[in-house]
Amino acid sequence: MGTYQEKLSILSEMIAFARVDHSLKRSEYDFLLKVANNLGVGKDIFDGLLKEKSPKVRLKTQAERIVQFHRLILLMNVDREQHKKEINTLYNIGLKMGLPPAAISQVLEVMHRYPDNIVPPEILINIFKAYYN
Repeated sequence: MGTYQEKLSILSEMIAFARVDHSLKRSEYDFLLKVANNLGVGKDIFDGLLKEKSPKVRLKTQAERIVQFHRLILLMNVDREQHKKEINTLYNIGLKMGLPPAAISQVLEVMHRYPDNIVPPEILINIFKAYYN
């Protein structure tokens, strides 16, 4: 995984996405804290990101961007609610990351076929692979 600044940027982006519906539910907070721990970011630093965003750092590799997109899908579904605004925001984030629009759309469509809308990583990877070949 990338630099510490990249990790803070990833978390800031996720926090902003979680707040698209103008709230941060407990389930979202808990999920984000787990991601922070996995990235090696402590609770104090994470809680600081809730108050002040970290500067945006573009993820260098396509693989890192796909992993981040997958994290955002998981975050969107952690509260078992989906809103049109969240889906549209996630689509636009994917576009800004440079992910293929058709792949983004396909992932957002197929997620409904899986329990809790959690797209298995291998399915997600195969969707993106199809658009890079």
